[in-house]
Amino acid sequence: MPAKHHQSVIPSCTPCRHRVCVPLITHLDQCGCHDRAVLLYEYVGKRIVDLQHTEVPDAYRGRGIAKHLAKAALDFVVEEDLRAHLTCWYIQKYVKENPLPQYLERLQP
Repeated sequence: MPAKHHQSVIPSCTPCRHRVCVPLITHLDQCGCHDRAVLLYEYVGKRIVDLQHTEVPDAYRGRGIAKHLAKAALDFVVEEDLRAHLTCWYIQKYVKENPLPQYLERLQP
């Protein structure tokens, strides 16, 4: 009888230097595999952050994880009263789909 595979995603934001990491834990019976979804960023001025890239492992794509990364990053920009340059195409798309005034007024051309 083949083993049953149970998968669940447990996101937990961990700030790292110049990236936000979200550990993703896949439970396959009793042993787990650890991957990370990542949002890369860089401060390009005293109050300007460049949101450069999101990356989600193939096995986790289509589950809304990049959307959570984008929202967390933009909420951080708002909370810290920063300006954001959006190099990442996915975050650009997220802002177009969620044109909240608090996001739009903080965008750096």
